[in-house]
Amino acid sequence: MNRSPTAQAPPTVSFRAALAVWARIGILSFGGPAGQIALMHRELVERRRWISETRFLHALNYCMLLPGPEAQQLAIYIGWLMHRTWGGIVAGVLFVLPGALIVLILSMLYARFQQLPMMTALFFGLKAAVLAIVFEAVRRVGRRALRTAFMAVIAAASFFAIFVFNVPFPLIILAAGVTGALAYRLQPGLFPQAQSNEADSSAENSVVDRMAASGQLEHTRPNRLRTLRVIVVCLTLWFAPLLWAVIVQGEGGVLVQQGIFFSQAAVVTFGGAYSVLSYVAQRAVDDFGWLRPGEMLDGLALAETTPGPLILVLQFVAYMGAYRHATGLSPEFAGLLGAAMMLWTTFVPCFLWIFLGAPYIESLRKLQVLNAAMASISAAVVGVIVNLSVWFALHALFAQTYVVDWRWISVTIPQWHTVNVPALVLTLGAMIAMLRFKVGMPGTLAACALAGLLWSLR
Repeated sequence: MNRSPTAQAPPTVSFRAALAVWARIGILSFGGPAGQIALMHRELVERRRWISETRFLHALNYCMLLPGPEAQQLAIYIGWLMHRTWGGIVAGVLFVLPGALIVLILSMLYARFQQLPMMTALFFGLKAAVLAIVFEAVRRVGRRALRTAFMAVIAAASFFAIFVFNVPFPLIILAAGVTGALAYRLQPGLFPQAQSNEADSSAENSVVDRMAASGQLEHTRPNRLRTLRVIVVCLTLWFAPLLWAVIVQGEGGVLVQQGIFFSQAAVVTFGGAYSVLSYVAQRAVDDFGWLRPGEMLDGLALAETTPGPLILVLQFVAYMGAYRHATGLSPEFAGLLGAAMMLWTTFVPCFLWIFLGAPYIESLRKLQVLNAAMASISAAVVGVIVNLSVWFALHALFAQTYVVDWRWISVTIPQWHTVNVPALVLTLGAMIAMLRFKVGMPGTLAACALAGLLWSLR
């Protein structure tokens, strides 16, 4: 990441000034985690010099180890560094709020007008673009994470574990982290060259480092009493809406199901939205009946076109599920409650992970074994995203599939004669546009949506 050599940090940053910057980042946070992290780096490291390169990367490494959207958690971390708890809350909320409002509106329109021929044609094109975007994400993440042969082996093992043997996703992530830590102890050369621990040359120009030098970062030191307070407060906030839903709807209500399910997803979404979408889609379609086959791609298309973390696709899932299972409530109001339940149970844990762990991570800034575990988890996530792309392709390009089961092996195979040729052609075109001609995500989405509409008018 290149930095501007002429940028100078202000002597301090007021809470009000930070509020305006976090709002700007939330509105402009398109492009998935890679684009969002690049945006924050440009705004906070290069342009404003609020945080040094070294601290930025250290915080990012920790956030990549956590379940949930790493870009939003990075915003919480930096906001917390600068303005304590309220700084983290404001940064995290504003990162999500613009996209959440837009996805909610789009979900409401989708639920009401989904069966219109124009809407069907529009999402036919968007699905092709989403497939291309997922494939491009595999390439982008793989290029960053698979920098040694050992990392490639972990990615391949991760893919076969989940695609062929149906190994649970959390177990894959745990195994990758442990393997990375042990391998680093035995053979450090298996990993990319560790970053230098020398002080960043920009430290004297960084607001956060100046704060540290003047003793204004006392809140970043581990404190047992504070740790206990964070656990009690965050867990109470996390599960309070779920308790309310149990009282109002009973244990079998859709809001209770969603509160439990999205709370579980919040704990296993290592590597961001792409790495867990196949798991969520399968449960939402097959187990709960919240979505119909293929609708997960529609939701992902909505999330891809809005700012904020891609995990907001789960807001679409929650709205549609509650909309269709609105017992005793109007469908629209039930959908609003479902969307609110998803947002709360998905993003409150993000604040818990940061407020609980960041002080200890700040004290472990030079621990290389932690970076090795993170690198291994990132490599495993590549394999999981490959599985996601295969899962999406099977359901978007083929009308029928079948499952081959033999002992511990379970593999989904397409019925080749049911291939959707127009969808395949449009997907290949979107991939060529993105990979060969470097067309951006907004342009690809718009072109595919238009192509879908034109195809419907043939």
